[in-house]
Amino acid sequence: MKFNPSLKNVLKDHMSRYSLVIATAKRAREISEEAEKNGEILTEKTVSLALEEIVDGKVRVVEPEEIRNI
Repeated sequence: MKFNPSLKNVLKDHMSRYSLVIATAKRAREISEEAEKNGEILTEKTVSLALEEIVDGKVRVVEPEEIRNI
């Protein structure tokens, strides 16, 4: 399944692109480490899974005010 959300929808609540990239990368690494620890084989890319979690609100991105709208 290909997950390709609109950037405008993802960057709601004034989240910066920088914060989105960092949060996605960190969550993707966590997903990968959890799968490896549990011996799971992932069929989807971890970045896609992480971004989907962020868009669905399962993962909350908290960023300092000074880096918003970069």
